[in-house]
Amino acid sequence: MITPIAQTLSPAAFDQLVANARSIEEDSYGPKVYQFENGDYLKLFRRKRLLSSALLTPYSVRFWRNAVRLKELGIPTITPLQLFKLPKAGWTAVRYQALAGTTLKSVYERDRQLSDALLEQLVALFRTLHRKGIYFRSMHLGNIVLTEDEQLGLIDIADLTFQSRALSRNKASRNLAHFERYLKHNDLMAEFPFEKLCTRVLAR
Repeated sequence: MITPIAQTLSPAAFDQLVANARSIEEDSYGPKVYQFENGDYLKLFRRKRLLSSALLTPYSVRFWRNAVRLKELGIPTITPLQLFKLPKAGWTAVRYQALAGTTLKSVYERDRQLSDALLEQLVALFRTLHRKGIYFRSMHLGNIVLTEDEQLGLIDIADLTFQSRALSRNKASRNLAHFERYLKHNDLMAEFPFEKLCTRVLAR
């Protein structure tokens, strides 16, 4: 898989890049995601430890490669545009086009339920990922998008991994457990058909 060489930005060049962008997500280190006037996004990645796998393969590169691989497998996702090495040591970024649509979190919070048809789509997405050996630790309602053509796609995909064979039942169950923790943490569990989802996803 060919990944473009990251463009190294000076402090002045970075300031110019984000001059007309607005920060839409921040943490204690500052902005994490910018949105440009044309709708593109810039996602910043920080290497959290001095010695880590991110030293060789930055999270921005993983993000880019995961997007390319998902598209090759027919799974809707973001479209990466540019890679950057930022002035601050250990920081990189990727500019990308968003996946147009609405997150399932927004759909569920609006309707307080998932339709039977949408639940079946979610089951099918889980089963497709697991069958293709894709483990997405951050698989939750906020990272699943109902696209404008009524497909389900994935966003925020830096921690997604691929393996050469289908996920084991144990690993598939762990993936569902992450999904359950997200529902509980966000008080979305009460009316969500989680048991039905698990039964359908894990059915052989």
